[in-house]
Amino acid sequence: MTYILKTSHLTKTFQGKDVVQDVSMKLTQGEIYGFLGPNGAGKTTVMKMITNLIKPTGGEIELFGEKLSEDSFQVLKRIGSIIEYPFFYERLTAQDNLDLHCEYMGFYDKKAVKDALELVNLQNLGKKPVKDFSLGMKQRLGIARAVITKPDLLILDEPINGLDPVGIKEMRDLFKMLSQQFGITLLVSSHILGEIEQIADTIGVIRSGRLVEEVAMSSIRDMNTEYIELTTSDSRKAAYVLESKLNILNYKVVNEQLIRIYSDGMSRGELAKGLVNENVDIESLTIKKNSLEDYFMELVQGGEGVA
Repeated sequence: MTYILKTSHLTKTFQGKDVVQDVSMKLTQGEIYGFLGPNGAGKTTVMKMITNLIKPTGGEIELFGEKLSEDSFQVLKRIGSIIEYPFFYERLTAQDNLDLHCEYMGFYDKKAVKDALELVNLQNLGKKPVKDFSLGMKQRLGIARAVITKPDLLILDEPINGLDPVGIKEMRDLFKMLSQQFGITLLVSSHILGEIEQIADTIGVIRSGRLVEEVAMSSIRDMNTEYIELTTSDSRKAAYVLESKLNILNYKVVNEQLIRIYSDGMSRGELAKGLVNENVDIESLTIKKNSLEDYFMELVQGGEGVA
């Protein structure tokens, strides 16, 4: 199989420290690949290596079946990207900025500029300079610039940063449309796991520079078993009652106040009655399902913030 993007044992060392280690990932045409990891895990560094902004210390990158090198100018023309914060000519308008980008890319299509601005809902801004744009508007313009040439691969580092809920939904719909209607492949990092869960076909989880998981989103959904979440003032006592009195062994003590109960042999009402009869304090008893967030936190071993 020929992949749109493939990395093999990708490594980057800064000042004697491996910030990316042995990362091998694969993206197929038209898929949305959600790239997740804690702060400082190496996501942006990987994206910069793929776009040839920095050179790998080791490993290889293949784009459209061709090994990336210093001379891969034509290959890079097939990529659109936002890496970190998008910068513009602040005194120029959105249209002027996109015109300049197209000139730089050797892409001459005035209608494409108009279409890109409409895609991100930035049409009809007149002569308003970019310096007067909000953070969300600048993020939208960055996405317009990334998609204007209809690239085969779109690399987006935190693309919904600064957007309000309406803007986030618009971008979600846009990404799905680019993937489904135009066959564009998207590599998207985000700290909003719920958004990745809604759009991604595949997720890759990176931790401390290493890719610890690459899995289809459908597989995660298949693992989304229902469970009962018990909040109590004393999880040790509750765990004792579950095992010795109620014969429930399939549970997990999350912390001193929280237990997840996976047994399907007892209803929530029966469970509540059994716990109350043994004087277990119940603050809440809720039916839940595992989510991408649960899966992610399990992989990064609980508790680091994501970005």
